[in-house]
Amino acid sequence: MLNKNVLWDFTYGVYVVSSFDGDKPTGCIANSVAQVTNTKIMVSINHSNHTNSVIKKDGYFSVSILSEKSDPNIISVFGFTSGADTDKFQKIKYETKNNLPVVYDSIGYIILKTTDVIELDTHSVFIGEIMDGDILRDGVPMTYKYYHDVIKGRAPKSAPTYIEEEVKPQTGVQYRCKICGYIYNGDITKEPPNYVCPVCKQPKSVFERIIAV
Repeated sequence: MLNKNVLWDFTYGVYVVSSFDGDKPTGCIANSVAQVTNTKIMVSINHSNHTNSVIKKDGYFSVSILSEKSDPNIISVFGFTSGADTDKFQKIKYETKNNLPVVYDSIGYIILKTTDVIELDTHSVFIGEIMDGDILRDGVPMTYKYYHDVIKGRAPKSAPTYIEEEVKPQTGVQYRCKICGYIYNGDITKEPPNYVCPVCKQPKSVFERIIAV
């Protein structure tokens, strides 16, 4: 029987994959990005992600490489909101490179032209030919392990690495964010009205009580 936690032993990075939806930049968080040849890179994006359909239409996309020092709010915006109804780049500073959006607070970027698309049951795997790329600043690339262990982040439900975590019974009450799965230990109703989830920045109204006192 598969122990799904073994899948977390694979090495992943944390990236923003972006394209233009007409004249509006959009993008999403991806961790399944890999170089497959000396000229091509692949990225896996869930069918439900707005970025998936945008890349299919535009044919070009960029990969912004996040660092351990990148603002965690980038992951909140690009990982837990939809570009279909949110202008993500209105909240996140970016530059345009080769007519594609690149996150300013990243350590490097790659510009790609789609050459192949492999359709799987839940994801599309985009194969892109490298058109351009550069290092923007020094920094240590963020790994998924760092994001999970240090930032205490969770994988969006659309991510290939998403595993629904079992809630371990504890004394007292807990609340779970319905957006990202973050567990709040204690009575969240005692938090001020402007309290937001530390992972996805959603208000406390999206939390559900999961353990009775």
